[in-house]
Amino acid sequence: MAHYNTCLSHGTLLAKISRYRLRRAQAEDSSMQTTTAPMNKPEQTIRRTTLLFVGALLFGFLLNTGLAHAVRLKDLASVKGVRNNQLVGYGIVVGLNGTGDGNKAAFTGQELANMLNNLGVKVDPDATKVKNIASVMVTATLPPFFKVGQKIDVTISSVGDATSLQGGTLLVTPLKGLDNNVYAMAQGPISIGGGPDPNARATARQTNHLTVARISNGASVEREVPMSFANKESITISLASPDFTTISLMKTAIDTYLGGAYATAKDGASVDVAVPAKYKAQEVALLAALENIEINPEHKARVVLNERTGTVVMGDNVTINQFALSHGNLSLQVKPPPQPGAPANAPVDTAKIGQKVVTLQPGVTLGEMVRALNSVGVAPRELIAIFQAIKAAGALQAELEII
Repeated sequence: MAHYNTCLSHGTLLAKISRYRLRRAQAEDSSMQTTTAPMNKPEQTIRRTTLLFVGALLFGFLLNTGLAHAVRLKDLASVKGVRNNQLVGYGIVVGLNGTGDGNKAAFTGQELANMLNNLGVKVDPDATKVKNIASVMVTATLPPFFKVGQKIDVTISSVGDATSLQGGTLLVTPLKGLDNNVYAMAQGPISIGGGPDPNARATARQTNHLTVARISNGASVEREVPMSFANKESITISLASPDFTTISLMKTAIDTYLGGAYATAKDGASVDVAVPAKYKAQEVALLAALENIEINPEHKARVVLNERTGTVVMGDNVTINQFALSHGNLSLQVKPPPQPGAPANAPVDTAKIGQKVVTLQPGVTLGEMVRALNSVGVAPRELIAIFQAIKAAGALQAELEII
């Protein structure tokens, strides 16, 4: 079942117990005042109550820590068939201040002539040489379940030799899907997101990409993508990152929530959920309940390297086995410490004078190794070459991904 705020419930329970014990102690003290001396001093009562309250908070915190890594199913997986659809169309942007397509983009004049002919204006395509229009490709994403009349954003990209689309207006453009059907119509003034700041310093001045623009809510949906979950016998849920352990946890969590063996793991990425009888004709309610189930997903140890920027991203469960590496003037060794009573005539390190030597123990995490290398001045790009060599040697127990 979906997890609730267990920390709050247990902490509140123990806090109520402590208050109950305090009232009981006070009642006992008041009843014994006429016969005997009080058994507990007020200071002891306050101290005991404080300890109970702190214990309640600590107990709730520990429970909450155990659930901190729980993730909702909607953040890990998606329902089969529920997806976005890409739309594309060809259009014309008008109203440019001399920054449109030149004479080399003959298709722009032809498109303008065709549009004018459709409006009843007869023109010669060879005579339409204007620089205040530009041919563009219009793209959009149609989300699932969008209905006729709803608005979506569109992106406009120049396909000719226009130098800027700033200040232009997109004429009505049909947007088609891969089935060649028109699903939306786009039109409106475009925005390139600003421009160069004339008051900024030369070194800090930044110019936007002037040949790509957007229109917020610039297209109106004209056709719906048919999709329905009514009268379905089963629903397939697919993980975004396939993993056999996570898919098994997801199946167990779904069966526990529904109170029976309704989920079947097909492979490491998808689970088929049979619709229970009580959810017949209420499949949307079933999906709303399932997507809020929380599980603790398993993740592969992974290191992501961005070679262009030198960025390194890693998890905390990446470990390093024993190895020795020499990179330029750097000597990196991961080896166990010398055993007590080792012979005095051990091999002498032949590292050159001035060489940076880093020695770590086996089982060290990649984060600790990176901190050690950074302490001796290793650059991020050198780290990438070192990681690649360690992975090739089989000492890096993680998946290495370069982007």
